Amino acid sequence: MPYNTQMTESGVSSLIPEDVASEILLDIPRMNPVLAMSRRLPNMSRAQRRMPVMSALATAYFVNGRTGLKQTTSVSWEDKYIDAEEIAVIVPIAQSLLDDADYDIWGNVRPEISRAFSVAITGALLYGTNIPATWSTNLGAAGLVTLAGSVSAAAYTDLYEAILGETAAATSGLYGCIEEDGFMVTGNIADLSMRRKLRNVRDSDGNPIFKRSMQDSTVYELDGSPIYFPTDGTITSASSLMIAGQWDQLVYAMRQDITYTIADQGVIQDGTGAIVYNLFQQDMVALRAVMRLGVALPNPINRVQPTAGSRCAFKVLVA
Repeated sequence: MPYNTQMTESGVSSLIPEDVASEILLDIPRMNPVLAMSRRLPNMSRAQRRMPVMSALATAYFVNGRTGLKQTTSVSWEDKYIDAEEIAVIVPIAQSLLDDADYDIWGNVRPEISRAFSVAITGALLYGTNIPATWSTNLGAAGLVTLAGSVSAAAYTDLYEAILGETAAATSGLYGCIEEDGFMVTGNIADLSMRRKLRNVRDSDGNPIFKRSMQDSTVYELDGSPIYFPTDGTITSASSLMIAGQWDQLVYAMRQDITYTIADQGVIQDGTGAIVYNLFQQDMVALRAVMRLGVALPNPINRVQPTAGSRCAFKVLVA
């Protein structure tokens, strides 16, 4: 039986208001700090978009004397790509729940769909969890944590030195490593345990060092950059206490807004082909939500670190 058999118009209209798709599309960047800090490109008109990225910078020269020869230079670009991949979820619902007029089915399902999409996106972007092959290619690795490399807090005198300072031997901390590659930190995403670790950093008199920059503002900040502490379990403290970076270097674009299929006939199978739900036989309705988006890290050349393989806009703090 097909998955996309439509319910009657009365059933569909009562379940999905017209503005729900756009609400979910707005919900995801709001609840997802990775997308909130990243730069959104115009919507994609096809599955792949080519992005010319500067790969060689111009050089200017002083002229030797009044009659000296002027030298030449060139600027070049290389093609980078962003590929749209599909994210989807199916929510089976008992028909009896839909028949209960006092139960706000959509009001309960919609936030869960938003959270599920957000968790899937964050896991793929940061840790490469179920990441599509095209995203790995366009990011340069299977997730930012793998790409960025890490700084160990244990190698520094305290957490302040590990994040904002440098050692006595001039080994840069987290922010310094990013700055050495020609980028400026614009935001951070951290495990919840980092809140107490930051609160515990004290000066010689026992006063919290980060009090002014964090607790006196409406959001937690470090050196003027916001810190987000997701509570959805997407941050893995064992591999990343905090991820800092210049987030506008990470770009994303939508190919397809949230779309839906409602089915009251058909089956839902697992990866082995076993039938999990038989919608018709079990008197169920299935809501399928699908969206498509692409991500990329173009990594254009800069004058501080012109070597592409040695340049990254992100760095990870580990214990």
